[in-house]
Amino acid sequence: MVRILLPAALLLLAFWVYSIVDCAIVSPTRHRGVSKPVWILIVVLFPVLGGILWFVVGRGRERAPSVYRAPDDDPTFLGSIGSISDQDERIRRLEAELAALDAEDADPDGPPRPAAGSATPDDEGDTPRGAHG
Repeated sequence: MVRILLPAALLLLAFWVYSIVDCAIVSPTRHRGVSKPVWILIVVLFPVLGGILWFVVGRGRERAPSVYRAPDDDPTFLGSIGSISDQDERIRRLEAELAALDAEDADPDGPPRPAAGSATPDDEGDTPRGAHG
């Protein structure tokens, strides 16, 4: 019986020490769940169960730290805004609208433009169109 218990106890002790060391030296980006000091406390207080929990639940794959990216540096954002031809078409439409607005707001220092349907000063003495007689 001692032949079985002594090696089993040594293996469990080695597993416990390895769990504590692994939990203590692992990068903060590789643990899941609770914080690192809490994991160390769990592994120390519950020798075998804590180590099993650490390797099954707490220890995870390395994840990249979240870094803020400006929208113009984010490839997913850049891919979602459409192609260059869409942007060129939108720019052409906006330029056409701007030209139309500029044509409406012609020289503010010049003579006022007549409203649509009203007679211009040149047409005052003329007969209306289509009324030749």
